[in-house]
Amino acid sequence: MEAAIAVLKHSADEDTIREKMKATFKYRQSMIEQDFRMLFGELTANKFLERWPTSFKAKVITESRGLVPTTEVLDLMRNAESAAVDENGWDSDMSTILLLLHLLPPSAQGRRRPGKMSACQAVERLIKFIKVGTSVQQHLNNISQSTQPYLLTQGLARSNIHTFFIVIDKYALPCKATGSVGALDELFKAHYVFGTSYSSSLANFFTFLQTTVYNIDVGETKETRVSELQNCEQECCVSVN
Repeated sequence: MEAAIAVLKHSADEDTIREKMKATFKYRQSMIEQDFRMLFGELTANKFLERWPTSFKAKVITESRGLVPTTEVLDLMRNAESAAVDENGWDSDMSTILLLLHLLPPSAQGRRRPGKMSACQAVERLIKFIKVGTSVQQHLNNISQSTQPYLLTQGLARSNIHTFFIVIDKYALPCKATGSVGALDELFKAHYVFGTSYSSSLANFFTFLQTTVYNIDVGETKETRVSELQNCEQECCVSVN
């Protein structure tokens, strides 16, 4: 266990990390929370679950009213603010999480890649849905290229999820969490436990969670956007600069 923990943090040599992790993969699927707590401590590990319902969720909804009212944003706003979620929409918490992604969309990928991925496209890099009865293994078999960790959800509808998985290297790790907030918390922590970098399309989103919610490497991590949500530590106030 101690040898495995030694390679948990982000590393440039991700191939080496992946090989070491595969050797103990099934054992480690239940160790994400424990390992993250060993790395960062109890206070850091609890931050997202504690702060999302008490402050961040309401602030994200408030700031999202300033977004361009596309069909996708309006649907997310309606589901985020309503107790009666549309059957084809995500639940209130996941809708708000996806609004945060719209507030922190992908940046342009450099001169050779003009333009940038839209927030709606980035959502597909964060979460996918399959209906109950659909084979999870078939979903994994259909993955044609390597991707960074993402959430795979399974249920009767997006508004009625039964199970959350973290998909990494064509493995589907069942989340312990039964709700959207807990599942995202596990997904974020999995990046550290398995030593993988953020997807480029989700870098702004996860960097915000890292520095502003979990308070990890504040001041040491390069922020790629000028306009970003920021947190006031004492007031837990989110604003758009």
